Amino acid sequence: MNKYATYILLFTSLLFIACKGSNKQTISNKNIESETSDTTHINYAQGFSVQSLPNGVKLVEVKPIKAMKGVEEMPTDYKFALIPRGTEIKTPAGYTRIEVPITRCIAMTTLQLADFIALHALDKVSGITSTKNLFNQEVKQLVKAGNIVKIGHEGNFDNEKIIAADPQLIFISPFKRGGYDAIKQTSVVLIPHLGYKEETPLGQAEWLKFVGLFIGKEREADSLFNAIVQRYEEAKKLALRTTNRPTVMSGEMHFGRWFAVGGRNHLAQLFHDAGAEYILQHDKHSGGYPLEYEEMYAKGANADYWRILNCFKGHFSYDALAKSDPRNKDFKAWQKKHVIYCNMKQSPYYESSPVEPDILIKDLIHIFHPELLKDYKPKYYQLLK
Repeated sequence: MNKYATYILLFTSLLFIACKGSNKQTISNKNIESETSDTTHINYAQGFSVQSLPNGVKLVEVKPIKAMKGVEEMPTDYKFALIPRGTEIKTPAGYTRIEVPITRCIAMTTLQLADFIALHALDKVSGITSTKNLFNQEVKQLVKAGNIVKIGHEGNFDNEKIIAADPQLIFISPFKRGGYDAIKQTSVVLIPHLGYKEETPLGQAEWLKFVGLFIGKEREADSLFNAIVQRYEEAKKLALRTTNRPTVMSGEMHFGRWFAVGGRNHLAQLFHDAGAEYILQHDKHSGGYPLEYEEMYAKGANADYWRILNCFKGHFSYDALAKSDPRNKDFKAWQKKHVIYCNMKQSPYYESSPVEPDILIKDLIHIFHPELLKDYKPKYYQLLK
């Protein structure tokens, strides 16, 4: 074959490859299922799924978490087609079109904000609901400068401020107090973020990937999450070195009822992985639910530890706990000075712990089994003094 024939053959091959590549941009909805390729792996989170198409489109579906009990069913039509910005790819039937990466959005909860903080993507946040108990100085400065708008509280949103924030989408928590019907008048796309409903600590943290998909930080989210998993699993293995498994209770009395998390909550799994047994581990609830004092006392009177998370003003102590309800002194954990405590007024719990389960588990191992982490300095939970 002479060199001219070789050049012609090479040109023809390149032209064929180019045409084949361009066809990916016009993939029909009819062939969408047969052309999918699962390149985005969701290993722990139950609340969302992702399908990656050869043309760069990501099909994201937010779905009710199967273990939810006693909560209102979420609509099942939360399906989003994440289409690369600037392309003319058709929107698959049944999906809401979102061009990514988005540049402006509203985060309705501190737990959602935790994902943006971890991904160093606060420049994508144009609105939040509140700065109460917020520790992050960058967020505070952005609010002060007017780059992030406070839009009000759930159930009482200010649509004018939402419009001023100019979001391309709003991350919502559909099972909370709501007020979203009024927001729908703004025509902004609402994206359910169900990280707080996950049954495992790693499932909650994996919602990093969910946010990363929308803001163009998918690779960063994958890398960050993989490191979290590795550190968490290492700590979990460490806890397996001991056969001693203390029991732990959680919650407090508020307005005459004791609010505890169910046995299918990610906190229950965290206790288990840290080498302890939650007294309500066989309960079927995934969220919090109220109990009468007598019910909790029957289950937790002899629990070895008592975990408390609150926003106490001033110095929280065993005396303060007894003053809030004299019956608290009847619990073994109070008598043994085994109260595990975190004050959200003194710790960035909700704005960072959702993406730091690897630190939470070490905090608890340090308390349950101090011989395993002798020189460890806890970040969130400590024994109350």
